[in-house]
Amino acid sequence: EQSAAVRAELESRLGRLDKLEVKWVTARSDTTGRVTGTQLFAALSKAMANTPPDRIAGVIMLTDGQIHDVPEKAAALGFDAPVHALITGRPGEFDRRIEIITAPRYGIVGQSRDIELRVVETGTAGTRSPIVRLKVRREGQPDETLTTEIGAKELIDLPFPHAGTNILEVELEPVEGELTQANNRAVVAAEGVRENLRVLLVSGEPHAGERTWRNLLKSDAAVDLVHFTILRPPEKQDGTPINQLSLIAFPTRELFSDKINDFDLIIFDRYTHRGILQLGYYDNIARYVNEHGGAVLIAAGDDFAGRYSLFRTPLNPVIPGKPLGRVIEKPFKPTLSEDGNRHPVTRDLPGAKAANGEPDWGRWFRQVDVEVQTSRGNVLMNGADGKPLLILDRRGEGRIALLTSDHAWLWARGFEGGGPHTDLLRKLSHWLMKEPDLEDERIIADAKGLNLTIERYSMGDEIEPVKIYSPGGEEETITLDKVKPGIWRKTLEVKLPGLYKAESEAPPPVGKLSAVAYAGTEDTREMSEVTATADKLRPISNATGGGEFWTKSSGLLASADAASVTVPRISMLKGARIFAGSGWLGLHDREAYITRGVKLTPMVTGFAALAMLLALLSLAWWREGR
Repeated sequence: EQSAAVRAELESRLGRLDKLEVKWVTARSDTTGRVTGTQLFAALSKAMANTPPDRIAGVIMLTDGQIHDVPEKAAALGFDAPVHALITGRPGEFDRRIEIITAPRYGIVGQSRDIELRVVETGTAGTRSPIVRLKVRREGQPDETLTTEIGAKELIDLPFPHAGTNILEVELEPVEGELTQANNRAVVAAEGVRENLRVLLVSGEPHAGERTWRNLLKSDAAVDLVHFTILRPPEKQDGTPINQLSLIAFPTRELFSDKINDFDLIIFDRYTHRGILQLGYYDNIARYVNEHGGAVLIAAGDDFAGRYSLFRTPLNPVIPGKPLGRVIEKPFKPTLSEDGNRHPVTRDLPGAKAANGEPDWGRWFRQVDVEVQTSRGNVLMNGADGKPLLILDRRGEGRIALLTSDHAWLWARGFEGGGPHTDLLRKLSHWLMKEPDLEDERIIADAKGLNLTIERYSMGDEIEPVKIYSPGGEEETITLDKVKPGIWRKTLEVKLPGLYKAESEAPPPVGKLSAVAYAGTEDTREMSEVTATADKLRPISNATGGGEFWTKSSGLLASADAASVTVPRISMLKGARIFAGSGWLGLHDREAYITRGVKLTPMVTGFAALAMLLALLSLAWWREGR
């Protein structure tokens, strides 16, 4: 209202000046989010790009003074004219805000990093106490209340309980007389990154696709790979002297007993029980999955259906598929099952549905016939005769996957056009290692301004309603809309800025899911300082001969009416160097003009000109004769 009143008065006064063209420029927020704050000089430069500098009489800025692109030198303006500032608001406005000094952009999962902040006070606080209280909210933890002194630096730890975005919110206790409470909250969002994932790859007898897994895992910068290949079983005799062998004994005790919990994933590629591992080590692997949250992937060859199958070891209870003793050897194209169309490991595989309804992939030629032996196992891909090809399962705290064919290497070699082996195997291994973006039961909260979007992923046909907890502690239950199989979404407009928490129930063994998002002003730079000030524009206005003027006075004589404003009188000045004084501002009178054309008119023509010329010659002759 105050700005509107100032603009109306300014339009009236400028309209009374002759030969002055007025151009109004409005600085708007950047919708892309790449530029933050008030970029008033950028808007001015863009608007005056086609105006000759010698026609610019001056610039009058109507602002609260919080401008974030003020040039350091007047020469950067590109014109020689005064810059004036009409400051809205009142001098000495009071406000408190949280200033983040340093904050991490990332952290290692399971560790914490420090955030450094302080409370900044602007204006006169009067008799208010310099001691303030801060409320700290962390994901999955109860609120914490801290006390600090205004201006003092405070360290707050930000934990990283999971990979992906981790959010911490700090709220400053409001106090009477503040200009706004919108900047009483500060949110720090940092990415949780996992240390390099350790993978143990155990290959059985050499085969055509042995290097497929190795090449894939070695190319992943986030994976540390330990690879052992069983080149010679114990029962095979070799007369080569020991000192001439370049091979090492398989370190079974070290890998499967002492350091088994150091690995995030164990892959058995065509491995069979041939006496390399004692039965007790298979018990260790089963406990590694059930109790320690480990992951196992079995890429089965035809031996998985025989007497040396891993299914015939103590690893049996965690394997999701029971071999039926039959190896299917016929060409087939892997296809996605109903669960496969929902699961993030296979949902977006390229070429899954071609124009003819079949996958646009090359064929495989061998598969072990298995029977799914757990109600929780998800069959994501089918193979020959519709038999299970890829089975995923959760066991205890860990996960296990069974791929019933060893022909994925055909895709890697490009046979019949190949297939998405890289996407499939990489997503499969990272799902086993609990990558958050690949969770099949997942809830996501995201906010743009005050619009909160909740997304829920599930393998089920229906999901439970979602509970939303607002910053004030209120609880609301909403029902999400089904977007496509396995995905539900809803966007709602919230009233209060702050940290919102969404909770939903997932089928066992996942249980409760939760996600948090901060809803509020997107341009934090714009809201960090909100009190009116003339300090930021003073250097550039002084350098150009302009001035700063408060449009609203303070003190006992100040009017309470927002429409009551003070605008300085405006004068056009020629050749001046100072364009501002007490109660007045000046504009440079350029006296600019444009020559539209030139017309020449002779004074005399024809016989009249000849007669005048003869008269002048006669006069000169007569004068010379005397």
